[in-house]
Amino acid sequence: MRVGLVGTGFVAKLRGQTLQEDERSRLVAVAGHTPEKTEEFAQIHRTIALNSWQDLIARGDLDLVIISNINRDRGAIIRAALLADCHVVVEYPLCLDPAEAEDLIALATARQRLLHVEHIELLGGVHQALKQSWNEVGEVAYVRYSTLNPQRFVGRKWTYNRELFGFPLTGALSRLHRLTDVLGQVATVSCQSRFWEVPKEPEYFRACLCSAQLRFTNGAIAQVIYGKGEIFCASERKLEVHGSQGTLIFDGDQGQLVRDGDITPLEVGARRGLFAKDTQMVLDHLTQGTPLYVDPRASLYTLKVADAARLAAETGTTIALKEESKPNF
Repeated sequence: MRVGLVGTGFVAKLRGQTLQEDERSRLVAVAGHTPEKTEEFAQIHRTIALNSWQDLIARGDLDLVIISNINRDRGAIIRAALLADCHVVVEYPLCLDPAEAEDLIALATARQRLLHVEHIELLGGVHQALKQSWNEVGEVAYVRYSTLNPQRFVGRKWTYNRELFGFPLTGALSRLHRLTDVLGQVATVSCQSRFWEVPKEPEYFRACLCSAQLRFTNGAIAQVIYGKGEIFCASERKLEVHGSQGTLIFDGDQGQLVRDGDITPLEVGARRGLFAKDTQMVLDHLTQGTPLYVDPRASLYTLKVADAARLAAETGTTIALKEESKPNF
């Protein structure tokens, strides 16, 4: 299978290594943001460096395009790749606009091409332990999910650019997708956000903080806190699930079930190797027809929730979501 890769960052390197090691795939070309990094990437992975994603897709000899670049450009690249009859793998979010994402999924269906949106958080040890222990806590009433990522010096990273990264809970869609995967549809969303901007460069921020409250149609309430950047001094990655019969607590990679005064440690698998696993599952699907672990329509639904959070933060109102006629969970 002839593969083209858009992007030369950390995730792209993991993808490239996996493609290089799998006999079912051949990485034939890579397109990056800067010529120097693209050429270095191409030499390491023994492939061809191209100046742009347009040049990559214009080759006309690719079976699969993997997109690991900035969030803003993904919609245009996906559309071009599908119209060139390529299968597509893209990191979350699929794109920044839910309406565009819906059109792209429809286009992939019409052209009978795979459009896979990576959500490795669903493959990780925390999420697997969460699902295995979910029924132990009874009826879920409240979930709190907090991730804080301190950075000493942000600089001019694209992940700290409003236009390139998008609204924080859209760019970091996995924080919401983990919850929609286990709790289903969302009824209402409220959200507050704050940005610490770079002086004289308002398109960049040196830190951001979002706090969203989701009320699910099953009655559960979730609070999602996401922050990153220079104002934070301590990191946090904590997930709490409070139910009628117990509580699940995941702090980093440690998990426990608290019930009737007893604390039971939970086995949590490692986080390493998940991008390789995702890549291999895509190759399995394309060559053997095995099912994938996530449907792009489920990612689309979470993108709608994230966009509702954006609108709620901008307007100071609570946003009601329309109930999906055919939920994809």
